[in-house]
Amino acid sequence: MSPVNLSYDDIAEQQADLMRLLLPHLCAPLPDRQFILGVLPPPPPAEAVRVVTGPSPQAPAEDLTMWEIPLRTDLDSEDLLGGDEVLGLVRALHTGTQIFSSSRLSTLMGMRLVLVDPAHATPAAPDATTTILRTLTQPWTEDQPDPRLRGYLRQADLLRLYLDRENDPTVIAADVRPAGAVTALLAALDSLLTEPGKDPGNDDPHCTRLLDLTSW
Repeated sequence: MSPVNLSYDDIAEQQADLMRLLLPHLCAPLPDRQFILGVLPPPPPAEAVRVVTGPSPQAPAEDLTMWEIPLRTDLDSEDLLGGDEVLGLVRALHTGTQIFSSSRLSTLMGMRLVLVDPAHATPAAPDATTTILRTLTQPWTEDQPDPRLRGYLRQADLLRLYLDRENDPTVIAADVRPAGAVTALLAALDSLLTEPGKDPGNDDPHCTRLLDLTSW
């Protein structure tokens, strides 16, 4: 049986859904006192999500780890990993000592990049309390907002947002300061995404354009 081919729109939608599902765990520590600092959308055609973990947003890039997790464990299936499954893998990767072959290790944006093989990682059991509270307190709708949040990365006093637009899954990144005029920025974000910005080049392959909105 040949692998099932998924469109980039399918992958982009799943990445955006995972973004929403993982947000409640933004400040919850992992088993080894590390934190989820980012959820990044790898450039196409990768069928994956990248989760950045580290001791704090102020930590230098070399102290952070970027885990690339495939969204499919079976290429013959259309089923994609959900938020609880991805979180379970991240928690498992931070439990005990993990050894990875050199072929799965590299460096990206100054961080250690690890290509995770789900076949050799057993997801930790989901947090039942979080699942129950999320189900009761977060109404879920199929329609995503526009612009749509595909990922984020916290570093020091900056927050990088990865967004796309309706009917266009091309990722645009925007650097903002959470301590700035957040309300006004979010209200103007839709129009700001039309600004030319700059090509991030090899510094950040997760977007095609980078906007500096730190002055807001």
